[in-house]
Amino acid sequence: MRRFLFLLVFGIVGGGLLLSLGTWQLRRLAWKQGVLAEIETRIAADPVALPAAPDPERDRYLPVRVAGTMGAQELHVLVSTRDFGAGYRIITPFVTDSGRRILIDRGFIPTEAKTAVRQTGAMEITGNLHWPQEIDSFTPAPEPDKNIWFAREVPTLAAALDTEPVLLIARSQTDPNVVPLPVTSVGIPNDHLQYAVTWFGLALVWILMTLYFLWRTRARSRS
Repeated sequence: MRRFLFLLVFGIVGGGLLLSLGTWQLRRLAWKQGVLAEIETRIAADPVALPAAPDPERDRYLPVRVAGTMGAQELHVLVSTRDFGAGYRIITPFVTDSGRRILIDRGFIPTEAKTAVRQTGAMEITGNLHWPQEIDSFTPAPEPDKNIWFAREVPTLAAALDTEPVLLIARSQTDPNVVPLPVTSVGIPNDHLQYAVTWFGLALVWILMTLYFLWRTRARSRS
């Protein structure tokens, strides 16, 4: 009898814990979906003037329109896209009409277009401010002598091009041969549904195994 009660309590506690973890992940899923919807709404809002002192947290994804002069100097950030394959993001200094010097992510070029000449000079650009977090322990160090960079680390790129640590990712096209890669929420992870399914699946297995052991224990006690 004691063994039966122990298995019953053990099964109820373990199953309840696994079910609570699955329920918690569902709550996290609803929260994350709300965050992503808010980000998408912010990304698609009407553009405003460049803030006087952009903040990486407050102004992340802020839609901005700037007018000024596109420089000729470029940094090439190695990327691989689902639609275009391997290539580079073109990061260029941009001097606004008010004299501020910021970074512009003009978009994507294929690897064979690395040395091509791109349009510079006066233009107006619409895009979103962003401070991407793309560096981890596996990110290689940049190769400035080859003009190959492996992450859009804004302070590092800004130091290389002598600009403010402000990156505007263009939504509008700045050159016929450069494909804009605008900011979206697609790359933001949202795995809470998978986690919830995993926890509920484990809870089901736990409950079935508990019922099986209870049945065996009861059957043995009767024999």
